[in-house]
Amino acid sequence: MLRRRALEKSPPTEPVTIEGRRVTLRPLVASDFPRWRETRLRCGEWLTQWEPLPSPGQPDTVEDPNAFTARCSARLREIQMGTGFGFGLFVDGVFRGEVNLNTIQRGARQNAYVGYWVDREVAGEGYMPEAVVAVLRFGFEQLGLHRIQISIVPRNAPSLRVVDKIGLRAEGIALGYLQINGVWEDHIRYAITVEEWTGRGPSLVATWLE
Repeated sequence: MLRRRALEKSPPTEPVTIEGRRVTLRPLVASDFPRWRETRLRCGEWLTQWEPLPSPGQPDTVEDPNAFTARCSARLREIQMGTGFGFGLFVDGVFRGEVNLNTIQRGARQNAYVGYWVDREVAGEGYMPEAVVAVLRFGFEQLGLHRIQISIVPRNAPSLRVVDKIGLRAEGIALGYLQINGVWEDHIRYAITVEEWTGRGPSLVATWLE
């Protein structure tokens, strides 16, 4: 019955804000560009080693405010179509990273993927595990998803600490899974289902959000 009720929910098609214990998650808007740019420039080398190379001819969102605005608009369209929810992570009103619920698949799958990055200045302070738990709760309890996955390069120790802290289940290594910084990298695939969330969610919420 729990799963049937979840499927009957009407997912939001407008931007939403999620409040955690210390973090606020909301979609980025054009006026966030200066702080977003400063963070990306300051943490550039630390972040880009874990990210895909941009497509040829793609505008530079770090240097071009119009490209950043177009990125925000694309994320808004994903919300409207129900295919993704992108959030800026804010601590005390200051932008500190992003966490995204991507590639939402309906039908028989009811699946999505989480990706994230955080300002190096506050890495290790528990903001990202809190944000991920908040997104898991949103995905299962408001979007009615059945399964949420996170894929991480095995040598990306900071990202691995996030899933370790919240105890996500590792499902094995996907070989050559994604192009990262120009190289096809293996990824460890982590996942959690709504059945697991039903059992573990209250404890995770109490630990990270309340």
